Order: sequence, then structure tokens, then C-alpha cells
Amino acid sequence: MKKHIHAGALTRGFRLGKLGLTLTGSYLGYQAQNLLLGEKNRPERQRNLQQQTSRRVRKELQSLKGAAMKLGQLLSLQTHALSEEAIQELANLQMHAPGMHPSLARAQFKSSCGKYPEEVFREFEPEPFAAASLGQVHRAVMRNGENVAVKIQYPAIRAAIENDFKLLRSATLPGRLTGHAPVAILDEVQRGFLEETDYINEGRNLEFFGKSLGGIPFLTIPKVHWPLTTDRVLTMSFVEGATVADFLEGKPSPAVRNLIGSRLVELYYFQLHRLKALHADHHPGNYLLQPDGRIGLVDFGCIKRISFDVTDLIRCCAAQSWRDGEKAARHVLGLVFGPDVPYARARKMLSILDEMAGTLYPNPKGNPAGTLVDFGEPKLLNILTRTLKSALRDKLTNPEFAFTSRADLGLYSLLHQLRAKVNCTEIWRRVSA
Repeated sequence: MKKHIHAGALTRGFRLGKLGLTLTGSYLGYQAQNLLLGEKNRPERQRNLQQQTSRRVRKELQSLKGAAMKLGQLLSLQTHALSEEAIQELANLQMHAPGMHPSLARAQFKSSCGKYPEEVFREFEPEPFAAASLGQVHRAVMRNGENVAVKIQYPAIRAAIENDFKLLRSATLPGRLTGHAPVAILDEVQRGFLEETDYINEGRNLEFFGKSLGGIPFLTIPKVHWPLTTDRVLTMSFVEGATVADFLEGKPSPAVRNLIGSRLVELYYFQLHRLKALHADHHPGNYLLQPDGRIGLVDFGCIKRISFDVTDLIRCCAAQSWRDGEKAARHVLGLVFGPDVPYARARKMLSILDEMAGTLYPNPKGNPAGTLVDFGEPKLLNILTRTLKSALRDKLTNPEFAFTSRADLGLYSLLHQLRAKVNCTEIWRRVSA
């Protein structure tokens, strides 16, 4: 067994290394063409390079699945930074990984549940309607006629994630030695990814959020069918709605886009303030939208429990309280970085924090009711990207924020795609009242 896992790690490492060499070769070829052909048709050559390299990256990450594919999903949220060609290709990673052969999916179901799908369901579609980094989802009909979604995990996906992180730790060794890629961050990300492979845990998360968010009228969360749920198979009620990309193809009105954007922000604040727990996987495939503004939320494998005073932090950001003096600044930076980071170092992030808060909560003193924030502009995404880069450069990373930052990036990316205009100040005050 150990030999098999070791061989799998070597194979995955070789494929990722080969991909890097292939991309380097393509770029060198593009530069050689520029030298030989000059400026003529240069934009077209650049577009072709972006299309080819994006397609190669997408296909390889889809095939590898696991943590490698999750990295591609995170890259697809960088709508403000990557080319349109890259975004179009990487967006396919959200729901469209190569599925298991139907016979393998049946075998996976039987090995986990003890029976084949057709023995327990009235109907079961052998082809998945969604396939992502850890598993694929099939439509089925229960004996009583209820429509359900059945998520079946890929074989050996947990071992693949563990192997990917061994490779990642090897690749980031210099950064870990200098403190720019702390071990604690890698440990936190690995813990979160591995947690997603336990569908029993995801079922408990579904029950917790279903009960805790049940009073929100515009939200639908699936219900778990426990008799047909194991650590590798999750059966849940079917949630209607369109993915963000399909929803936007219908050209919804600005009013509907703004309504959904406001509801996404309200849902985010509600989780942080009331639950102290966060659905941390905000990629577009996990939100199912309807024309009347209702939202279905799925995939609760990645949950972040909040252990710091997030309500105080958001309240300080909305008021931009650090402008009131050094004592207030020390308090806010202590919330962000904890007591172990010296104030002199933490203060380096104050200007970026000020810029981000000023964008999310403009004019806190002059306009207490708040102002609409235009998420169609990429400003917030650019600020967040610079924040993460600065934190790494100045050794100010906090493992506590590994998944909250992922959630922030996903939320802002969704709002950017919707081109929503949202009054974050008013929503926060209403939720936290």
C-alpha cells in the first residue's frame, strides 16, 4: 500500500513538473516568434498563447483533481487579474472535472453503502451532472418520489491530497525556512481540504447550517438523507437553481443582480456575527440562483469555525476606528494578527486595511447610513490580492485567516461577476443590531 501511495505521489509530481516545463516552452516559443515576426499580429499571437496555456493548465488540473484542482478553482476567482481566456478555461474547474466511469461510480457507491444505486433508488442517473475536485454528483429519485442529489467521492482522493501537500511542502521549503510560507498556514489548508473528504462531517455541517440559517426566507440548504450517507457518499435533497455563469447568461436586470448581491453580503455577515462559523467555499458552483433572487447554497465540506472576535473586527473596520489614535490602531491590529506579532511589524498593514475598509464602508463619519459599493469595479479584489502578497512578504500571515481570506476572495469575486451594487454598511448594521 505504501509503495502504491509513493508511486502516486511521484506520478503527480512528475505531471505537475512536466506541465511547468511545457508552459515554459510555449512562452519561449511565443517570444521567439515576436523576435522573428516583430509587432505584426502580436496581439493575436498573445491571445493564442493564453488560450493554449490556459487549456493545458485546466485539462491537467482537471485530470489530477484533489488539491491541485482546488488550486485552479482558487485561481479562477482572480477575475480581476487573469486574462479572459484564462478565466473561461479555469471556470470549467468549478463543476466540470472528468467524471468517473459509471461502472466505477456504481462500485464506489456499493463499497460504501452495501448496495448498488439501482437497488435503493427508484431512478439513478449514471452520468453525473456535476463533477469537481473531490467527487461527482448524480441525480436520483427516492422510492417515495423525492428528487435527491447523490455525491460520490473519487477513489483514493484523500491520499492524493496528502501527496499533493507533500509536494507543496517540498516546493515551499525555502519560503518556510525564511518564514514567508509558514508551516502553520500549510497545515491549516491541508486540514481544511482533508476535512472535505469526510462526507459524514459534511452532513453534520449541513444540519447545523440548515437549522441555524433556516429563518432566512430567501435561502435553501439541502437536507441530508442519513440512511444513504457514509464518509464517501452523501445523499441530500435536490436544490433548484442556476450556477452563477448560467444565471448571468439569462441577462438578469441590475435590480435582481443587486438584490442577490445584497443577500450574499447579508448571509456572509449573518454567519460571521451570529454563528461564528462560515461556509468558506465561495466558488460559483456552490451558489444556485433563481430569477426571483432566491439562493440555494450547497457543498458544506469546507467550514471555518471562528475563534477570534470577528464582530469587533468588522465593527472597527466599518467605523475605521484606527483613525482615532494609536490605542485604537493597536486594538484592531491585535484582533487581526494576535498578540505574538510586534506592533511595529503589524502596523505595515494598516494602510492597506484602511484602503480596504474605506472601499467597503465609505464615509463612516459623513454618511452613517452608508453608501453603495460598486463591486463591478475590481478595486476590492485588487486590494485583497495586494493584502495577501504584503502579508507574505512581511511575514504577517495568520493561519486563522487562511479560509476566511479564501471566503472573502470568493465572495468579492461573486459580487464582481454579478456587477452588484451593495450598501455593506447598512447590511452590517442591520445584521449586527
